Amino acid sequence: MTATLLDKLRTADRATADRFFAETPAEELVAAVAAADDDQLLQLIGQEEVRAAAVPGILRRMEEYADADRLAAVSGMVRFDLRRNGRLLESHAIRLDHGTVGLVVDPEAAAGADVVLTTSLLRFVRLVSGQRNAGLEYLCGGLDVEGDALLALSVGAVFRVPGHTGAAVDPTALDPDAVARAVGEASTDHLRRVMAGGFRPIVLEEVFRRLPSFVDGRRAARLDLTVGFRLGGGPGEPDRYVVALREGAAVVTRGDEGHRDATIVCEAHDFLRLATGHLGAVAGVLKGRLGVKGDKSKALQLASVIQFPAGADA
Repeated sequence: MTATLLDKLRTADRATADRFFAETPAEELVAAVAAADDDQLLQLIGQEEVRAAAVPGILRRMEEYADADRLAAVSGMVRFDLRRNGRLLESHAIRLDHGTVGLVVDPEAAAGADVVLTTSLLRFVRLVSGQRNAGLEYLCGGLDVEGDALLALSVGAVFRVPGHTGAAVDPTALDPDAVARAVGEASTDHLRRVMAGGFRPIVLEEVFRRLPSFVDGRRAARLDLTVGFRLGGGPGEPDRYVVALREGAAVVTRGDEGHRDATIVCEAHDFLRLATGHLGAVAGVLKGRLGVKGDKSKALQLASVIQFPAGADA
């Protein structure tokens, strides 16, 4: 069925392609895209008639797959800059206005978008059909966000992939091992930009929320320590967290009040590498990427009992 569905596009003219994207049940189209390999999709979207109809056709139907309550709370303009072979191929924008979604057809108006999402045309197709995760793509550098990153996250939380009930972007649903792989693929410059923007508080809160589950209770059973984290590289004051380890369990609090045996000081992008297994604590200290104030042995003891997600240790 899926092959037949996409075969309809192979000889389509523009009018036929427009009708296809306007009338085909979205669940069937998502299934067809999922069944196609990258070469097949690239061949299809390489046809001018199909490409010109596909993206506007998808964007015009996004309201059908929105959570009405969440959509009502979001306002702003989002532009999609789609590239092929490293060059800009086309741009499209949508305006969200407290319950409605409209395609922006005026290029001058689209130039004033609140946030610009840049990715390849193939990745865009995979993203909107649920084969790729926008949060992971952003972390690894496959998706670039310029402007209001919180608006981009809000938009991702509003829409769902046809045939699925969950939000398209839900940071709390990201698999830690998948996050570790994504961070491993990202350049240092990209991670620095991510952790200096609006995605930063989402990432930090999620990492520290999960951190207690990574503690090896058996190895930590005899430890009694409190270690702070002071993370710079953001737009304002450093973010501060405290991890207290007692009887094999960790408790995380935000801020830096009270006694601490040691405080780890680093840039947030280096902390993200540490928290995904791509930067070892000892290597980080030796390379000057992690600083420790107070009892260094306590800081290293904490690091030694946390089993971070899979990643290549630096």
